[in-house]
Amino acid sequence: MNITVNDDLLAYIDPLTPDEHAALERSILAEGCRDALVLWGDVLVDGHNRYGICSAHNIPFNTVQNTAFQTLDDVHLWMIDQHLGRRSVSDFQRGVLALRKKDILAGREQPAKTEAPASATAPWEESATPAAVAPAAEPVLTREALAKSARISNSTFTQIEKIQKSAAPELVAAVKAGTISISTAATVATLPAEAQMAAAAGGKKELQQAARQVRAAKAVERTEPDSPEGIIARLKQTVAELTAENAALRAQLAELMA
Repeated sequence: MNITVNDDLLAYIDPLTPDEHAALERSILAEGCRDALVLWGDVLVDGHNRYGICSAHNIPFNTVQNTAFQTLDDVHLWMIDQHLGRRSVSDFQRGVLALRKKDILAGREQPAKTEAPASATAPWEESATPAAVAPAAEPVLTREALAKSARISNSTFTQIEKIQKSAAPELVAAVKAGTISISTAATVATLPAEAQMAAAAGGKKELQQAARQVRAAKAVERTEPDSPEGIIARLKQTVAELTAENAALRAQLAELMA
C-alpha cells in the first residue's frame, strides 16, 4: 500500500511528547495497532505516529478512507475537531486549534472556487471538474461558541488570541511547556518583543515579575496622577522598569560570558 505523508498535515497538530510517544509505542507493541489510519486518497490524515511506529516494527495496520473531504480546509477542520475531543490536549493547544478553526471558517464566508481531488496521489490539488459540488458554506462561529467547542472560558480564549498575535516565540514556548500560566503569558505579551525575550530567558520568576510590572503600569494609568496613591504607583512603576532593565542586562551579560 502506498501511503503519502504530507508535511503540512504532519506539522498541523503539535507532536506527542517523548513520554506520550513512548507510551503509544509500548501499547502498539503489546496489543497491535487497534485504530485504523485515516486516508484521503493515499494521503495520510490521521495516525502519523501509529504509522511511524508500525513501519519501524513491521506491525500490520488497517486504513479507512474519508470520502467527505473535498479540500485541504475540510481536512484541517476534521483534524481540529478530532484533537479537541481528546482529553490530553492542553488548554493552550485547545485555544490555538479553535483560532485555526475560526480563520478557516472566516475564509469560507467569501465565495470560493469549487475544489475537488484531482487524483488519488495529490488530493489537495485543485480541479476544475464541472461535476464537483462545493460544500455548503459553514457559518463563522461566535467567540463564545469557539471557546465552548474548545472547552475553555471566553477570557482564556481571548488571552490565547493575544498570545498568538503578540507573543515572542520564546514566550510561546514557555506557556506551551507550562512554565507560566496563560494569563501571565498574555500579560507579558503586551511588552515589546525584546522585553519578552529577556523575561523568558530569566525563567519563571522573571516572567512573573514582568507580568507584575505590566499590571502595576496599568494600575498607574487608572490612578489620579497627583494623588498620593498616584505618586506611589509611579514610583513603583519606575522601580519595576529599572528591575526589568537590570534583568535584561543580566541576560545579555550571561550570553556574552557563555
